[in-house]
Amino acid sequence: MRRIVSAGALVLALLSTALVPAMASTPAPTGLPSFYAVPTFSKTAKIGSVLKYEKVTPAPTGLNGTTYRIMYISQNYLKEPVAVTGFMVIPSGKAPAGGWKVVAYGHGTNGMADQCAESQNPGSTEVSNTTTNIFLSHGWALTYSDYQGEGTPGLMPYLAAVSAAQDTINSVRAAHSIALAHVGTTYMVWGHSEGGQTAVFANHIGKAYAPELTLKGVVAGAPPSQFAYIYGALQTTPYAYYLIMGAAGLNAYYGNTIAPLDQVMTPLAMSMLPDLETGCSAKISADVRPYVNSHTLNLLIKADPYTLPAWRKVLNWNDPAAFSAKSTVPLLMIQGGSDAQIPVASTALLFQELCPLGQTLQRWIYPGQSHSGVNDVAYQDMITWMTHRFAGKATPDAYVPVGLNGVTPAAQTCN
Repeated sequence: MRRIVSAGALVLALLSTALVPAMASTPAPTGLPSFYAVPTFSKTAKIGSVLKYEKVTPAPTGLNGTTYRIMYISQNYLKEPVAVTGFMVIPSGKAPAGGWKVVAYGHGTNGMADQCAESQNPGSTEVSNTTTNIFLSHGWALTYSDYQGEGTPGLMPYLAAVSAAQDTINSVRAAHSIALAHVGTTYMVWGHSEGGQTAVFANHIGKAYAPELTLKGVVAGAPPSQFAYIYGALQTTPYAYYLIMGAAGLNAYYGNTIAPLDQVMTPLAMSMLPDLETGCSAKISADVRPYVNSHTLNLLIKADPYTLPAWRKVLNWNDPAAFSAKSTVPLLMIQGGSDAQIPVASTALLFQELCPLGQTLQRWIYPGQSHSGVNDVAYQDMITWMTHRFAGKATPDAYVPVGLNGVTPAAQTCN
């Protein structure tokens, strides 16, 4: 028992320091190339400014544009500057007047550790090369944030939606600041799963957070919301490990005073937390799976966070169901009708909650499609929607989504 408590205390100390930005030069994490060493930067470093970038060589197989790995400045909960890594893919040829339009991607759940940073292998991410190449063929650049903590100091703040949204928006600022990239200031955000939550929050904060950029639309794939409902739904599924990740991620962002881990996790659960720093999703999934299979998840979860005032407040801050003001940016939600990770009912509720606020919103549900499988049948519809938004067409317009392979989505619209 002493070993378990000691490990938990060590992790609590580690997570409580995640709010402190790296102001001195920090070496690259173990196993990552030298690019991931964070150079010294000022406490007054400009949000969205670039710390370094490099052309990815050899060029990622299957990508048609030019790929750059980037490290740039975003911010933490205390509004202090922090380093974030990611990458961008730039179309070939001459940029149009005003620069390339941008699709900023918010990635889904892959882990929280440095080695989970997908900028290490830009040609092997959850955005298929086929989709990226279609973006490029339309004259759109792609930016892709690892989110702070993947590839850079600290634990990635999983489910801290404002953090991920800011990191994603700041990837556009960073790309624009690299003159040779010729990236403009007109952009859209697309994300799936965790990135769907990121996208909805980018829609919510984008205009105020980055008024110098022009956000034309947002696509949110299977965005998590209705957290109280999802909390109960996940406990008997293979995805129960999301609960451990979520608690640790919110603690990493807000700190122990606002999001105290010892209120929601047992010492046994805390003993698993070092695995969040040393492995990606598969590692924590393997830790938690035996407790799901044996119906003993209560050995890991100390209390329902919704019974705790501090945690209820934190969760509501990060749940789009708690929005009270509309965004004027068009929003499209996409989901598979057989999604086993994010209940389809939760996005139905979110649609019902956002529409009365005056949000311009469409929701397309593709029958029979899984959480991730929906992307294979929805991407052409999504790209058509994006093309119309970049062209300045009114929303909603006359386009009716058709899907692929005989999978026609059910469509809802409010405006």
